Amino acid sequence: MRLSRLLIATLLLGFAVLPRLRAQDPGSPYSVVVPVADTSDAVRDQAFSSALAQVLARVAGGQDLRSNAGYADALANAGSIVRKFQYQRAAGGLTVQVNFEPGTVRRLIAKLGVASAGIKPPVLLLVQGADGKLFDQSALAGLAAAANARGTNVAYPDATSPPDPAKVVAADPATLAAINQHYHTGLVLSGRLHDGSADWTLISGGQSQHWSSTGATEDALLAAAGDSMADRIGRQLNVIGTAVSDGKLWVGGLASAMDYASLLSTLRADPAVQEVTTLGAQDDGVLLYVKASMPLSGLAANLAAGGHLLQGEAHQGADASLRWLH
Repeated sequence: MRLSRLLIATLLLGFAVLPRLRAQDPGSPYSVVVPVADTSDAVRDQAFSSALAQVLARVAGGQDLRSNAGYADALANAGSIVRKFQYQRAAGGLTVQVNFEPGTVRRLIAKLGVASAGIKPPVLLLVQGADGKLFDQSALAGLAAAANARGTNVAYPDATSPPDPAKVVAADPATLAAINQHYHTGLVLSGRLHDGSADWTLISGGQSQHWSSTGATEDALLAAAGDSMADRIGRQLNVIGTAVSDGKLWVGGLASAMDYASLLSTLRADPAVQEVTTLGAQDDGVLLYVKASMPLSGLAANLAAGGHLLQGEAHQGADASLRWLH
């Protein structure tokens, strides 16, 4: 049955209750682990400041807040909004896990005058050494630390059944759908290290960015990749509108009324979306009127990064196009 028929039937029945998508958060954005030299008050206070800087960047969607008035004072008083902290012994030494009070962090973001772009999903790291083997979490610590410092969370592949890096680089839809189901993200960094150099591919909503880098050491290559990845994600996804934007969004690949309901639920759960109205349906697609706090192109990129959608080809009469991912 074509979507248009299913859509008509669904609209006639009404959406008294739309299915709410399960929260897909692999780890709280308000919790950070940072290394410390010891348990003294001075070192602990510095760790709180460093942790809060990471949390603020995460909750602000990766935006650089360092030049905002009040930012330095907020870091200086980071201890006042710590909900709990715990020291841990790790292979590399002592660390402290710091958890901040979510409501207070969100109010602080607003006080800093920042319009949130929404918390970004994590980036799945698929990095191979010269031998072709995937690096594990400990080997990627430098890359993760550089990304975390910029407000970008990361995830690691299941060692027993990791995604195929070649299929990821090719943006294979079935592979990206499996990644979304297992890791709840549309962001993947694939890398391959050679002698003093590396090749990188960042996948965001099915779109690829490629680059190469050089470094004196493996650690330097990985840390630089974390910074470069955060830069690229920021340029693509940290689109903050200065005024309300509206336009038409086409979404294809909808196979059922349940897909349609899930799409509406996804849109309405996005903090940037203010209004969604269905204008019509054709074959497996639907045309929506969307009002949002950012340009429609930026909204589409952010939605695709979440993993449920891919950025699609241009569609007549639409300002932006997406495709539902199965």
